[in-house]
Amino acid sequence: MEKLQSLEQFNQMKKEKDVVFMFSADWCPDCRVIEPVLPEIMEKFNEYTFIYVDRDEFIDLCAELSVFGIPSFVGYKNGEEAGRFVSKDRKTQEEIEAFVASLG
Repeated sequence: MEKLQSLEQFNQMKKEKDVVFMFSADWCPDCRVIEPVLPEIMEKFNEYTFIYVDRDEFIDLCAELSVFGIPSFVGYKNGEEAGRFVSKDRKTQEEIEAFVASLG
């Protein structure tokens, strides 16, 4: 999964691609739990670009988007926010897949 490098990249990608941003951090145990299933989810929903956003590097972006728990996902389609799966709870593969499928 590609890692977000800048706010400019975030703003450009959300306008130009159907994208799912995964907000995470290296120290987050619930984030590590879902790592093994992410390649399968990315393959299943390959019409989306999946981008890893390090919560600690982009704390202002997290605040702007009201992402206060991780792992969390925010999806954009046609330049607009299409949905969000934002909470501090551990997520299952089924929940993540249902979220991405709901983006339309």
